[in-house]
Amino acid sequence: MSLGGHNKPENCIALQKIAIVIPFRNRESHLKIWLHNMHPFLQKQQADYGIYVIEQHGNLQFNRAKLMNIGYKEALKEYDYNCFIFSDVDIIPMDQRNLYRCSTNPKHMAHALDKFNFRLLYATLFGGVVAFTKEQFLKVNGFSNMFWGWGGEDDDLYKRVITAGMQIERMNNTISKTKAIPHKRDPGNEDNPKSTGFHHVATRNGEPLLEKAARRMYTDGLNSLNYTFIGVMKHRLYTKVLVDIGKPENIEQ
Repeated sequence: MSLGGHNKPENCIALQKIAIVIPFRNRESHLKIWLHNMHPFLQKQQADYGIYVIEQHGNLQFNRAKLMNIGYKEALKEYDYNCFIFSDVDIIPMDQRNLYRCSTNPKHMAHALDKFNFRLLYATLFGGVVAFTKEQFLKVNGFSNMFWGWGGEDDDLYKRVITAGMQIERMNNTISKTKAIPHKRDPGNEDNPKSTGFHHVATRNGEPLLEKAARRMYTDGLNSLNYTFIGVMKHRLYTKVLVDIGKPENIEQ
């Protein structure tokens, strides 16, 4: 394994070059568990992959989706990745048949979580671990940059996929069984007080973000991404990128 958490099979050339992007802040204990489980898992699958942990500097509200957009940009500076898997740091696959690969459609890889009794919680759920080819991710313009705090960005991403004329691909629930590491919500990543059930209703200038998700995807995402690069640290098992992503503007939280 190369310094920075990049590994590829010795006896074959992998068809996909996979960047695994993890949005991160103050989750060191979970990261250790994730790395301990995931490197053997990915090596058994003969994957050509790199691990990118994108850490938000400071203690302002967390923006998971913006960090994943940044991970996409920063990973491409190092290697010609053509598949991107965006993963929370607390989700571990339980079945080796759950291939960490991209497909002909964006793929939902963590829809059968143990904490939800291994069932899809609601039909439009598209979070936890999702996979996009480079072309698919460009087609939806990445994630929205506007969701601060917990919730909503996954529902927004689902709408982008559908608007772009693609479908969500899911393996059967047995293969897609995943374990969620128990934890308390991080400071700075609290629930939006206006949330209803699992659908985030953050607003910008009084307008609910999700209501205009399809229209906003063309101007809010990779093409509007702004951040300040602070530094990169090459660890044995992963690459950590530290960034300043600013703060929310005109968003009621």
